[in-house]
Formats: sequence, C-alpha cells, structure tokens
Amino acid sequence: MLRSDEPVEDRQPDLERLRELARRVRVESVRAVARAKAGHPGGSLSATDLLVALYFTELNIRPDEPRWDGRDRYVHSKGHACEALYATMALRGYFPLEELETFGRLNSRLQGHPDMTRLPGLDMSSGALGVGFTGAVGIAMGSRLRGSNERTWVMLGDGECQEGVVWEAAFIAGRYRLDNLVAIVDFNELQQTGWAGTDPTRREAPWEFEALAGHWAAAGWAVHETDGHDFPAILGAFERARSVTGRPVVIIARTTKGKGVSFMEANSLWHARVPTEDELADAVRELDEAI
Repeated sequence: MLRSDEPVEDRQPDLERLRELARRVRVESVRAVARAKAGHPGGSLSATDLLVALYFTELNIRPDEPRWDGRDRYVHSKGHACEALYATMALRGYFPLEELETFGRLNSRLQGHPDMTRLPGLDMSSGALGVGFTGAVGIAMGSRLRGSNERTWVMLGDGECQEGVVWEAAFIAGRYRLDNLVAIVDFNELQQTGWAGTDPTRREAPWEFEALAGHWAAAGWAVHETDGHDFPAILGAFERARSVTGRPVVIIARTTKGKGVSFMEANSLWHARVPTEDELADAVRELDEAI
C-alpha cells in the first residue's frame, strides 16, 4: 500500500483559496440541511475537502459546457451526502449559488440524492448505496472502449463498502485493468446504522482500515492512503493515482464525520440530523461567517 501523506513538490496550488472554498462549502451545506429540514450533514462535511480538491484542482471539466465530451467524469456514489457536492458545484460555476436555497424542494434540480436527469454536470444518479460505483465502473469501461483518455473519479463512503455490489464491480474493474478509474473512500469510520459503540454518539467503525485496504488490493486495485482534510496530502494522492498504469486506483481518505463543526465531529447522531436554529447559528459561527 502506498502512502500519500507527502505533498508533491512540483504542484503549487493556492492552498488558502482551497481552504476558503472548503469553509464556504461547509457553511452552505449546513444551511441547506437546516432550510430543507432534511439532509445528511455529517458525511457532507467529511467529504468537503476531497470534493473541493477534485473540482478546483483535478477534474478536467467545463462548468459552462457540462456535457463537453472530453470532460473527466465524477460520480458521487455516496449520494445521500449531496449537500457538499451541490455547494462545490455552485462555487465552481455550474449554477448560481442562490439556487442552493431550493435544495430538497419540489421540482428543484437539487434533490436529496443526485439526479442526472435534472442537474447538468452530474454523470450518474446515485443514492442506493453501491449503485453509483457500479455506474462509474461502466463509464470507465465505456471510455476505454471508445479510446478516450478522460478519467473517471468516484467517491464512496466506508459504510457503503459493505455492499456486495461494490465488490462485484471492484473485481470487474480490476480484471479489466481500468487504469482510467480512481475511487475515493471517505473513511470517516461512522455510519448511521451498525454495531453500537461505547456511547450513544459512536458506533463501531464499518471497517478496520487494513481489512478494507486488503479487500481493494485483492480485487486488483492499487491502494493509496491519505489524510482527507489536508490539501497537500490530498493533491499528492491525486498525483500518485494518475501515475499508476495497468490497474484502477483507490484512495482511502481518513476523514472526520462532521468535520469543521465541533459538536458534529465524530458524532454518528449527525449522520442525518437537522440542526435547530441555535445549532445552525453555532455551526456558522464556528465556520466564521455571520448568518
């Protein structure tokens, strides 16, 4: 297993800009859940830094031309945690930031799970765990058959990796040596349901890290590990993933559920809880923005 904790020297990203974008994504995510009175703040906040790094440094995309044929593809397989995805896409220019206020409303393009028939810029609908990942494998295979050089990226949750369909698709990707496919596992070690932990806010982790890494390796994938909240480490992982040939790559990103809001961090109760007005005010205050 390759570690990706060291930054790649020849990349000079604007780290402060990335951190500011991530802060804004977190603010918009918790606001969206509070407005809609539904959503998944914990997993959105854990995935935020990974999404910002992808959309603002890695993906070859044209937000003003979302169906551009030469684009890299991205599939948000952990589709329940879509608030951070929508906020990232809005900041990247796919649609006006004000449209985030429609999240979860009837006829909105921003539904509680990503719907590619409604929102341009989505390459796969997702929500049923594992289904987005299988679609990403199919997209990568299609690119290979067409002789295209775009890369497909897909994000899964660690709890999602309990789904059998994930391993069926992972085996196929490994067997066909799809080196144009990169999976990112948001390894926040908490899920909504599972074995009870030692206190009400915790549950047993869905996976031991080495067991999860071993499953991916056994399916024929190159396995990388990174800190999912450290931008130099994330960018280093992306760089190393692009250098692998002959097999697909998985980046297992160690993250914290609810990252950025102290009372949500590492608390399984915030998987799908809606903040009260006071909790929203506290969260936004921690994120340094007035409501």
